[in-house]
Amino acid sequence: MNAVFPLCTMPHLFLFLFLLPLCALESHNIRFNHLQGPVRLANHVGSMLPKLSPLGAPQPFLPLAPSPLAPFTNTSIPKLSGLCTLNFSTAESLISVTAIDCWEVFAPFLANVICCPQLEATLTILIGQSSKYTNVLALNGTNAKHCLADVEQILMGQGATSNLKQICSIHPSNLTEASCPVKNVNDFSDMVDTTKLLTACDKIDPVKECCYQICQNAILEAATTIASKGSDILAMGSSHVQPVHSLRVNDCRNIVLRWVASKLEPAHAKKVLRGLSNCNVNKVCPLVFPDTMQVAKGCGNGISNKTACCNAMESYVSHLQKQSFITNLQALDCAETLAMKLKSSNITADIYGLCHISLKDFSLQEAGCLLPSLPSDATFDRVSGISFLCDLNDNIPAPWPSTSQLTSSSCNKSVNIPALPAAASSQSCLYSHEIMFFVIVALSFLLMTTMQL
Repeated sequence: MNAVFPLCTMPHLFLFLFLLPLCALESHNIRFNHLQGPVRLANHVGSMLPKLSPLGAPQPFLPLAPSPLAPFTNTSIPKLSGLCTLNFSTAESLISVTAIDCWEVFAPFLANVICCPQLEATLTILIGQSSKYTNVLALNGTNAKHCLADVEQILMGQGATSNLKQICSIHPSNLTEASCPVKNVNDFSDMVDTTKLLTACDKIDPVKECCYQICQNAILEAATTIASKGSDILAMGSSHVQPVHSLRVNDCRNIVLRWVASKLEPAHAKKVLRGLSNCNVNKVCPLVFPDTMQVAKGCGNGISNKTACCNAMESYVSHLQKQSFITNLQALDCAETLAMKLKSSNITADIYGLCHISLKDFSLQEAGCLLPSLPSDATFDRVSGISFLCDLNDNIPAPWPSTSQLTSSSCNKSVNIPALPAAASSQSCLYSHEIMFFVIVALSFLLMTTMQL
């Protein structure tokens, strides 16, 4: 049986429908105890999210007409320059996935975890596949401008946001060799142990790779090797060598990734590239933390008034909840980062525990959706629209670090978080005490002429 979350009609373009697949043989009274009440969001964010009652109990389902996305699934014809040398047909399916991952509405909120990593992987694969015919692992400046513009047009024609370059900070120079001295495939093969590189990166375990960095180390070794070509760097003063060399190695890393992508089928290359990028994604909290002065006033120097302290804390966290969806591992990093800021403001008590702050409270609200820590994509179908997976298996209180605890990698986290939500059983239901839901997004286009009536 399905429990349906309340429907929120949108004043502009779209509406959310949250479906909770549960075991057909069981009845659940669903509550999200970590939600202390509705969170007030900025208008442009709050209007996009479903309204939950203070206890999160489902409201009556409002019947709808068939998905309004259905008439709009035909892609528009992009206006291409005709001057790009890339063969877009080699990554046609990847481009379609990228358009969905970077869909107009969600791109800003999925940018860090889903949209931008998928866009970067697609560009890498396009250039890598192209090198089979051009023998070059980079585009020149002029061609890069045309190709990036064409990619943007193609993605927009399939529903992606129009400001993708700004959201993901992608520039034409990202498609060139930049400062890397090697871009020719033959030169690359002469300098790098390609057998060792391909063996390390042909198949990666997205969990183990982030801990043991087998492929990443092979890529770094290859990038360092080709970055050393030429002696001009040795003529610089020692104070300039390190930053210049680091920049060059980073640029050469892109060349290495393109070479790896050229040796794998596009779908396989995507898995490898997204797995590698996800290691970096989960290392850093992407949230911007406001000043903690108000929290320090309410909670610092001993907590004399618990209500005032928690009100200040909840107000602070509500600002974080307007920013973006994050993964469960990023939530751990965010919790730790904020705790360090609070401790520096002379807050020593565990106010996470005191005020019932959970990991989900760091992600975009009101649903408290944490994305899986493994690479994932949004999906689209003509009936339900755009959907992406949220992980509600790990309803974990935010851990307050001890004085001696230092920042640790995801491999050493003391809190056990599943990489992906638990899979459904063979009876098409979830395990009895675990909850997972798909966020189903239906797009509702309102014609301007109708709105003006």
